[in-house]
Amino acid sequence: MKSISLFTGAGGLDLGLEAAGFEPTICVELDEDARATLRLNRPHWRLLEPGDVHAHRPEEIVEQAGLRSREAILLSGGPPCQPFSKAASWVNGEIAGLADCRAKTLEAYIGVALAALPQVLLLENVRGLSRPGKNSALELLESGIDRINRRQGTRYRWTVVHANAANYGVPQTRERTYLLANRDGRIFQPPYKTHSPISGDGSPEPYVTAWDAIGDLDTETWDEGLELRGKWAELLPSIPEGWNYLWHTSRGGGKSLFGWRTRFWSFLLKLAKGRPSWTLLACPGPATGPFHWRNRLLSQRELCRLQTFPENYMVQGVYTSARRQIGNAVPPLMGEIIGREICRQWLGIQNERDATLRFLPSRCRSQPPPCPVEPVAERYLPLMGDHQSHPGVGKGPGAQARLRDRE
Repeated sequence: MKSISLFTGAGGLDLGLEAAGFEPTICVELDEDARATLRLNRPHWRLLEPGDVHAHRPEEIVEQAGLRSREAILLSGGPPCQPFSKAASWVNGEIAGLADCRAKTLEAYIGVALAALPQVLLLENVRGLSRPGKNSALELLESGIDRINRRQGTRYRWTVVHANAANYGVPQTRERTYLLANRDGRIFQPPYKTHSPISGDGSPEPYVTAWDAIGDLDTETWDEGLELRGKWAELLPSIPEGWNYLWHTSRGGGKSLFGWRTRFWSFLLKLAKGRPSWTLLACPGPATGPFHWRNRLLSQRELCRLQTFPENYMVQGVYTSARRQIGNAVPPLMGEIIGREICRQWLGIQNERDATLRFLPSRCRSQPPPCPVEPVAERYLPLMGDHQSHPGVGKGPGAQARLRDRE
């Protein structure tokens, strides 16, 4: 089943779709390290030359794929999420959305969809992509396929699926949105959840945990490059597994070093062995987790495991580049599940829902107890005091300053 892949990145979505039976005829990716990753791991996947989607007319992309209009089964893509992310909201006070130049990738996607007219459209992004409203990304996408339908007599209409990857066997709580449309206008039903926090009679399997994914890699020594650096590096050992800076607030169990909810959630966030990882960020700061329970950075191999990349997959570039590629990727397991459901629901290809998934992690050996917590380093003790909690959504100093600016 021939597909076109836009914004391929390190290939996470396409690896999953490949396992479901799709074959990318062209991969469109601008980043040179990501292109090197694709060349190394999937040399038979053709890369668009040059890799900038905006440097080509949509018809040229379809031509380089060796396809004619309506011949592709699937057009997939995960455009840059930064314009629609929570981080954008935290920094700017509102979603950057279409004002961000990176949002032009949505227009490029619609252009290729018009040129290719594939049977299925698939987009993956953060939940902000599906936020309704005037001048929103969702409005742009809806008007885009309405335009295609009027011109070509197709019946595309978006189905919006919100999914937490942990509910499908990914050892990571990663909430993302999948937009799907069928050329014939049929609606997509979300895949049923196979995993949950607690398992019992008739209920799904328990979550796949961080220990399941990377426990066999756990050692008391590691590469020097994984050591933490920066202002807060020495504070992390005083935080228990599964906690973040909130441990050191008046409502936690440590010292009162910060105000409650006055920092971003991922600040000094540490993995817990018995839970899935929190979302792996593409470009974290020096104090942004999740960190390993041994108070260090996660290795490239551990990051790949938590994203369900295959064991032999080699991400190219220095650590920060590899981290960006892995953090931006769709977990291949999610691509496989969505791909199989596309086949089952829309393409008439029946598959056993309970058949073994290629990228589903196996369970690890028995889990050891949490690592011991160390005392707070002396250099942080002057921070102790009666810190005010955050006053609430829209009431913090940043929000009030933006309100005054608008007035």
